[in-house]
Amino acid sequence: MFTDFFVNLGHRSISCMYFFGGLTNLTLQTVYLTFKPPYKKIRIIEQAKKAGYDSFPIVSLIALFIGFIFALQTAYFMQRIGSEIYIASLVALTVVRELGPVITALIVAGRVGASNTAELGSMQVTEQIDALETLATNPVKYLVVPRFVALSIMLPILVLYADIIGIFGSYLICVFRLGITSGMYMNVTFSSLFYKDLFTGLFKAWIFGMVIALISCYEGFNVEGGAEGVGKATTRSVVFSFIMIIAADCFFTALFYFILP
Repeated sequence: MFTDFFVNLGHRSISCMYFFGGLTNLTLQTVYLTFKPPYKKIRIIEQAKKAGYDSFPIVSLIALFIGFIFALQTAYFMQRIGSEIYIASLVALTVVRELGPVITALIVAGRVGASNTAELGSMQVTEQIDALETLATNPVKYLVVPRFVALSIMLPILVLYADIIGIFGSYLICVFRLGITSGMYMNVTFSSLFYKDLFTGLFKAWIFGMVIALISCYEGFNVEGGAEGVGKATTRSVVFSFIMIIAADCFFTALFYFILP
């Protein structure tokens, strides 16, 4: 039993090192090829539409409900101490710093990241990626770079939009349910936010976009075993993206608010 434990531990450790090594290699290639002409503008626009524009409805719905829920949960306690007015600042800071970037990134990872892995995985098992290499086309330049650039640009835009919708959801609850005046709510909201809060949220969104693009494309490129392999790779892509998003969020939150002045 102990022998099996250490064998499994060794296999998992090697698999983990192989994953991070391959992901690092893909990251370096992608960053280098991003700044190397020719630039695939049409493909970037196509991927930006899929990653950003098509995600607006689901992001709108979830951000609105997050604003509703967080305002109601906060009001439950704040009403007991007579501090309902501070709901606006709590919601604004929480949404802009954390909930907006993280929830939006998780939505995009589940929607766009899974789609990227399934698409590239299908191309891998049908040998379309090998055909690109045969035609002297770099698969990373043709397939990964447009997705990398599109997600890096569109995720901060989606997060900014989600922040606005989330704060609007809280505004509806506070003004029409708790009796806080509209002017007072807006004044407290804007007075509690600083440029550092907005910058932190958007910077994390930019990092999350790159993480989602790289992990989803890496898993798609390494699909094995036909249709079943595509399904497993898609699952791994979403799970690893979720883990890396939460880990990166923890790291950058500590960096911006506890390490850097």
